[in-house]
Amino acid sequence: MKISIGNDHAGPAYKNEIIKYLESLGHQVSNKGTDTTESVDYPDFIHPVAEEVATEQVDLGIIICGSGNGAAMTANKHQKIRAALCWNKETATLARLHNNANIISLPARFISLDEALEMVGLFVSTDFEGGRHQTRVEKIPC
Repeated sequence: MKISIGNDHAGPAYKNEIIKYLESLGHQVSNKGTDTTESVDYPDFIHPVAEEVATEQVDLGIIICGSGNGAAMTANKHQKIRAALCWNKETATLARLHNNANIISLPARFISLDEALEMVGLFVSTDFEGGRHQTRVEKIPC
């Protein structure tokens, strides 16, 4: 699977560990994030991830900022993007299972690295359930 990842200054350590984890599982990762903890503007690193997902250059995206909110809001401005802010394994699983989310947004300042890795693992391994959820997902775009 091809996965794009991007982050602001709150997430370089998480990003680097997530990349190692995903590559150990055989996934290809496109790194769009910053490697510094110096303050940056998160949209500069989130838009490239959303663009890669929206144009199907990659299968899924992972975005990281302090609260996860700004990153999710930015990504969701792109058509074809369904970015889900997740804070535990249940929300990460349901984002894929019920909402067919194609980007997971992680709040680096509110979850541990172990939680982040667990959520990413569930997100990339969970398939969309379809069925009654398909009609709902089709109603999301404006």
